[in-house]
Parts: sequence; structure tokens; C-alpha cells
Amino acid sequence: MLILGLTGSIGMGKSTTAKLFGEAGVPVYDADATVHKIYQGEAAPAVEAAFPGTTVDGKVDRAKLSAMVVHDAEAMKRLEQIVHPMLRSHHQQFLDMAEASGAPVAVVDVPLLFETGGEKRVDAVIVVTTDAATQRARILARDNMTPDKLDAILARQLPDAEKRKRADFVVDTSHGLEPVRAAIRDILVKAATMPIRRTDQR
Repeated sequence: MLILGLTGSIGMGKSTTAKLFGEAGVPVYDADATVHKIYQGEAAPAVEAAFPGTTVDGKVDRAKLSAMVVHDAEAMKRLEQIVHPMLRSHHQQFLDMAEASGAPVAVVDVPLLFETGGEKRVDAVIVVTTDAATQRARILARDNMTPDKLDAILARQLPDAEKRKRADFVVDTSHGLEPVRAAIRDILVKAATMPIRRTDQR
């Protein structure tokens, strides 16, 4: 089974692109949704121990946790040490199930794919992009988003131009859904003949 890594900076349209891969019948692993799931229980005790006051009724309060870590690189590193092993376990379960289902291709949707060395665990990388003005407008329209918070998030992410340079495929979401669907069809055709390239099997 070929594994495609789907990534892109915040506000680029990655979640929509992931949904369209799902509509095309491809199994899709959503790292953000998995974080949300483990924050509802599995990760909460360890997060509360490391960051007291960030859980409510046994669940991580994402707004409280974000306020505590978003401007603190050391705190972010401690959080990642808690969360990443749990995510790896869920990620492997997803791949095992996708392979068992006979799927020829699976997509793993990981926002910080390059930043965490995840490109070694996939066979090709798809980067989702749009222009900077559209990106910024999309993000600032979200609830609880401020320019300061946005700048802190972008500072942790590899610049879009660098991601596009390192990608096997680039999907531009600036012009609506149909061009994205067409790009996905093209990627799946090419993926059918691509070799397994991943060097890290975790």
C-alpha cells in the first residue's frame, strides 16, 4: 500500500482536500482529529500533570492549553513528548486497518509533516497551498483567532515556499473545489505506478 502524506500550512485548505480524498474512496488519517480524540480522555491525565489547570471534567480544554503553550517553545516541546507517542500508535492502527481493507493508497493528513520528520514515513508528499492573502483571511475568520496567535502558529511552521519545493505534488485551493478534485484524480493515477519510498516504518 502506498502512503501519501498530505500537509500544508494553516488556512491553506488541507482539511477540505483531505475530505475530497475521502470522497474519492481513499482511507484518510486525520492527525488533528486524532489529537482531539485523545484530548477527550487518553492524554488528559498526562497533560494535566504537565500543565495544571488545562483540563475540565477529565478532558483537555484546548483554549486553556493553547494559551499556556503557544508562545512557549519549551512548553510546546513538553506537550509534543506527551502527545506524539499516542498519535504514532493511532497512526499505526489506521495504516494496519487500511492495508487489511486492501486499499492500494492511504492518505495521512499531518499539519507538521516536514517539521516532525514525517516525510520519511510516507512514499510521496502532497502540499496544499493558496496565496498569502487568502490564507490570512481564512484563518482570521476563525473563532478565537487573533493576528498574534496566527503569527505564533506560522512561526512553528515551515514556510509555504519551502514546503512546495519539497513536495511531490502541489494542490492549489485558490480556485474552488473542482480544480482540487481534478488534482486528486491526477495524483491517484500517478500514485498507482509509484514505488514505495518510505524509510521509516514506524
